[in-house]
Amino acid sequence: MKKLLLICTVSAFLTACADKESYETAVLAQMQTEKDLKDYKIDPEQMTECVVDLSSKKMPGVFPFDPNRLEAYQNYTKMVMMDSVKDKQKMLNDLRELFGSPQDLAEAHSNYTMSVMDCIAAIIKKSEPEIEPKD
Repeated sequence: MKKLLLICTVSAFLTACADKESYETAVLAQMQTEKDLKDYKIDPEQMTECVVDLSSKKMPGVFPFDPNRLEAYQNYTKMVMMDSVKDKQKMLNDLRELFGSPQDLAEAHSNYTMSVMDCIAAIIKKSEPEIEPKD
């Protein structure tokens, strides 16, 4: 019985890692084409890590291996990859269905977009020299 529990736990962990890695790969591909990152000389990998971490915080699911979180990673991956599909209308309809409603899809897209904007701002702020106040 303990072996079965261990096998189930390990397989769930591997599946969760694969889903998150797929999302990271999709975000990285998107970040490598992002013009703002090139303009501000932001490393796409650093940006990807930030976006994945920040957007994951507002995804459904209580903890990283929650089945709802794993489904969210899969859905967000498809959403991020929408630019690469030929039939965008079909993909949009599929995404609305996957997320549950057009409003839920809009919220997910807003979460992703806000994560990108917040990460750009945070990374730029870290790279700028601190200005000391004049007394």
